[in-house]
Amino acid sequence: MTNPYRNVPDHQMWRRAVSRVEPHRLDPAVAPKFQVTPDMKVATAGSCFAQHISRRISALGFNYFVPENGAGLDETERQGRQFGVFSARFGNLYTVHQLDQLFAEAFEGRERAETAWQRPDGRFVDPYRPQVEPAGYDSPEAVAEARAGHLEAVREMFLGADLFVFTLGLTEAWRSRSDGSVFPLAPGVVAGSFDPERHEFHNFTVAETSAALQGFLTRLRGVNPTVRVLLTVSPVPLIATYEPRHVVASTTYSKSVLRVAAQEACDRFDFVDYFPSFEIMTASATGGLYYEPDQREVNRLGVAHAMRCFVNAYTDRGTRPSQVSQEVLDREARSYASAASVICDEEALDASVARGPGSASG
Repeated sequence: MTNPYRNVPDHQMWRRAVSRVEPHRLDPAVAPKFQVTPDMKVATAGSCFAQHISRRISALGFNYFVPENGAGLDETERQGRQFGVFSARFGNLYTVHQLDQLFAEAFEGRERAETAWQRPDGRFVDPYRPQVEPAGYDSPEAVAEARAGHLEAVREMFLGADLFVFTLGLTEAWRSRSDGSVFPLAPGVVAGSFDPERHEFHNFTVAETSAALQGFLTRLRGVNPTVRVLLTVSPVPLIATYEPRHVVASTTYSKSVLRVAAQEACDRFDFVDYFPSFEIMTASATGGLYYEPDQREVNRLGVAHAMRCFVNAYTDRGTRPSQVSQEVLDREARSYASAASVICDEEALDASVARGPGSASG
């Protein structure tokens, strides 16, 4: 008798790859499609978790590509104004649709119905990156001028990147009823004002997310024919849901949609790969060890594990699972002591609710 599973590699069998493996040796990043070399320009965007990859790339001495870098500013100001958090100062791009509309604006002249929101202090912000400028702007015209410079950096990033890393974070979004533009935060959370006549909630489906992602990838290759793309799904649960259901159920829906969309893109395009950071953090084998006490933020041990797998799979500087000692684990944990210090626009939702009635998104 023949058995098609008899000769499959160990990583395809649960007991060999999970049950009989110590949690810190779990490594689901197998068969990478490409390698990251020091000469490659690596650009990043997406949800909060994408920042860990950019930090690790930089720490290894690889070429983290940051066209909008705040050159000339001191380090404190650079950090406060989110220069270097991602390759351009776009803040968190939680949904694929945010990424897609940013590309369309940068390369195809897409216009937006809402161009500036006013804060309670009278200052103005960019609705599509409302927290990148802590002091705000003194006028809508100043917002437009800053965005024009930002889009130049976005174009440079997409045209020059050899590898683009995008972390998919959410499916829930607030958008403009007039032109469908998607915001990173609901109007009224940090600026602007929610108006049901102008704004609507939408939870993107698998079909919508997959179509937007594949459309973006096709158009990206149209302007940069050699770029490669690495997709990840953020393991950070939703901080809030607008659906009338438990936030745990909404988190499962969102992450499932994003994971399917990422896989469909990988199956269609040979220049697109998927890195399983989500699986490393949420696997039953790690038993919740990689989350902070709030059960949401990823702790430094989890970040170290994910980045170890990333480096091992995509570079020539990795540590094989069999070589992971307690000394290695301790050293990595120390190197990620600041794992929680990532920029996350979504945190503003909690803050807006804590401020009291009238400050949330509706």
